[in-house]
Amino acid sequence: MPARAHFSSEELDQVLSRYDIGRVEHVKPLSIGSRRASKMVIISDRGKFLLKRRPKSKVVLERLAFAHVVQTYLAEMAFPVTSLMTTRGGNKTILQLENHIYECFKFVTGASYDGSGEATVDAGRQLANLHGHLADFGWQYKPRSGSFHDSSVVRTQLKKAAAEETSSRNKKLQETAEALTTLYNNCSAYAGELGFDSWPEHVVHGDWHPGNMLFCDRKLIAVLDFDSIRLAPMVTDLANGMLQFSMVTGSPNPADWPEYLDQAKLVRFLYGYRQVIEPERNELESLPCLMIEAMIAEAIVSMASAGSFGRSAAADLLKMVQRKAEWLNNNRKKLTEAMQG
Repeated sequence: MPARAHFSSEELDQVLSRYDIGRVEHVKPLSIGSRRASKMVIISDRGKFLLKRRPKSKVVLERLAFAHVVQTYLAEMAFPVTSLMTTRGGNKTILQLENHIYECFKFVTGASYDGSGEATVDAGRQLANLHGHLADFGWQYKPRSGSFHDSSVVRTQLKKAAAEETSSRNKKLQETAEALTTLYNNCSAYAGELGFDSWPEHVVHGDWHPGNMLFCDRKLIAVLDFDSIRLAPMVTDLANGMLQFSMVTGSPNPADWPEYLDQAKLVRFLYGYRQVIEPERNELESLPCLMIEAMIAEAIVSMASAGSFGRSAAADLLKMVQRKAEWLNNNRKKLTEAMQG
């Protein structure tokens, strides 16, 4: 596994001098999220801040610029986002120095998702609020589009996983990848039959899950990550949120995770969303299949990115995804009835 990227003291001094955040008293690394992105907590006489560094590229810069425009707009709408700091004089939220891009945020202190019904409902409600705010949002250039649904990238990575053939363990990986491919294709086709391709695209968050949020008194107070923002039908955000908030895990080893999802949380998340936005009937019916697609896509794409197909944990992870995807598929009718109630 690659070492986590870090700041040099000279680099940190140079970057912090570009922000008007007061006299710096203490800095410490924050070892969460991508290992390729450095994060530092900055404590000054004016408060607490989070500094993030990313590799510089045209693609990263364009995506980040759009995300910042969206975050600034949402802040004006009183939506719970973290406040972006601007550079001295330049009034820019993106700092470019040599081969890196930097962002600075006001640090938000809050609690992680506690699994309560109240927090689950509010997470669904706030997703709908985000969709409502962004329904008519305009942009200077078209952001990236697409989703986990009917993705050629997902199918390519499933095919690569199924091509492993060097050991008995990889034989199991092949079988699991083939089963997931069938599930993925069937779900993509069914969502298509329900009209997915005709549903309008809007700006969506793209990664609505508990790890990207902070809560206080079981209310969502900050959404932390807008890296996956894109154009897609809003129902993709809804399906992914329902999946992430209903996931039942357990031990560190995915092989020991149960096959089922938490139906109560799944329905509560949707209940919160429907307090603000009421999906069409066909969109509701598509949700179990879209959840299956989202789960398969997240697992296979992240494994491919990490180059972990040949590792022993890969087969366990995909087998867990297969069990949960099959549970969702086998309980589609029951779940759809619960969601439409």
